[in-house]
Amino acid sequence: MRTVPELIAIALADEDPDGTIRWKATAVLHTRGDLETFTEARRLCASDSAEERVLGVDILGELGSPQRPFIDKTLSVLRYLAASDDDIRVLHAVLIAFGHLRDPRALPSVIDLAAHENPTVRYGAAYALSHVLGRPADPAGLAALRRLARDPDDDVADWAALGLILP
Repeated sequence: MRTVPELIAIALADEDPDGTIRWKATAVLHTRGDLETFTEARRLCASDSAEERVLGVDILGELGSPQRPFIDKTLSVLRYLAASDDDIRVLHAVLIAFGHLRDPRALPSVIDLAAHENPTVRYGAAYALSHVLGRPADPAGLAALRRLARDPDDDVADWAALGLILP
């Protein structure tokens, strides 16, 4: 069995952020759900390297699914990145992670990023919003999703529209 540092090194060595090798290593890290993996992912999120921050976020977004043993600490890390990071790839990854976590406490961060100037970030927000609206749906979150459904970027608008019709 590979160690956490070995799996992280394997994931980072795949230069394609959507690469098969990267995601196989990341999936193994997800299944671990232990403190060591959480600690290493959190460390990556504080890196000067955007690639490392993205990997850290990708790990945290599904770490220990479905139990999510570190959800409170994970949300703190992700909300901090949502408010402070300026890398488009990191912000997009944070929003996708929020969507995977499905926790309404992420909603304020998602609403803030739904107005971002970059369509990649707005796309991430469109994905995340329908998963973090809560039950019943938060009115401000629903309004943000409706705005994104009229976005000038077709991919953003389509994903937001889908989020409006899905339960």
